[in-house]
Amino acid sequence: MRALKLAALMLLAVACAKEGANNSSSSSTASSTVASGGSVNLTGAGATFPYPIYSKWFSDYATATGVKINYQSIGSGGGIRQLSEETVDFGASDSPMSDDELSKAKGGPILHIPTVLGADVITYNVPGVTAPLKLTPAVIADIFMGRVKKWNDTRIATLNSGVSLPNQDILVVHRSDGSGTTYIFTDYLSTAVPAWKTSVGKGKEVKWPVGLGAKGNEGVAGQVKQTPGSVGYVELAYAKQNNLPIAAVRNKSGQFVAASAPAVTAAAAGVARALPANTDYRVSIVDAPGADSYPISSFTWILVYQRQRDAAKGKKLVDFLSWALTDGEKEAVTLDYAPLPTDMATSVKARLATIDLSGAK
Repeated sequence: MRALKLAALMLLAVACAKEGANNSSSSSTASSTVASGGSVNLTGAGATFPYPIYSKWFSDYATATGVKINYQSIGSGGGIRQLSEETVDFGASDSPMSDDELSKAKGGPILHIPTVLGADVITYNVPGVTAPLKLTPAVIADIFMGRVKKWNDTRIATLNSGVSLPNQDILVVHRSDGSGTTYIFTDYLSTAVPAWKTSVGKGKEVKWPVGLGAKGNEGVAGQVKQTPGSVGYVELAYAKQNNLPIAAVRNKSGQFVAASAPAVTAAAAGVARALPANTDYRVSIVDAPGADSYPISSFTWILVYQRQRDAAKGKKLVDFLSWALTDGEKEAVTLDYAPLPTDMATSVKARLATIDLSGAK
């Protein structure tokens, strides 16, 4: 019986992987339509985490200025690789580049330009459960390490008194590609749960103890939506777009907080105030203090070369980023992201002014 169940799950994984690929293709097609009216002015690639807001930005900016931007939503790892190889004009990542990655970039120094803030959420498909579940960092870690195997496990039931939890196996769904969303999630667990740090660690890709992989935030969301008993992590906008429930997570202050733009803003506020003037913005805000802070929050970055080889393209890129940090920020909350703190947005715009647009190689 167990063998049949496993076979069924594997068939479902294959089907969902195909769907994830189709969804990813749809995302690429959606981004390409921005350029359908003429030649592409700028190309970018990377994170799926901010794709919903970037897609809106690129469309609005094309309407306002005529500048067309083609963005391929392929994951943070892919964005870093393509920018490092100079096959795109900009990259996008929710995982800051390591010193080693920065040293290998062909075009010289890279700037991290924070754009908005977002949240990783724990989403699940538990038949019969309608109330939002409450989870602690230790229980989340045990679920994704395969130590909590049933939805009615006492460690979950104790946190959710009055909720009727089924005696059903938990199926973990995680990312299969190099992912900034994975980096944020594993950075959080490595910070909040010592056992996770020593056994799994953090990164865009990790060796998962259990579970099935899916490509992109859209792939994980699609697989969770179709698979009873499943649990996964996605960016908040993807959970909302798919009408998936999200868990409230206990933060550093002991409060159970659901992800929202104000809760993400609260997580960033203290960190942003403390940033030195010469920071490179590679800053983590996971497990932030504060009663109202959502603990799995993060900046997301657009990655650009300090020295632009093509002066005309470089100016278009800087102009777009300046627009994003002013007009674009106004769209953040409507798409379930949080805008940068005002003081930080001002300092980031000042950093844009340091980009070399001479076109010198």
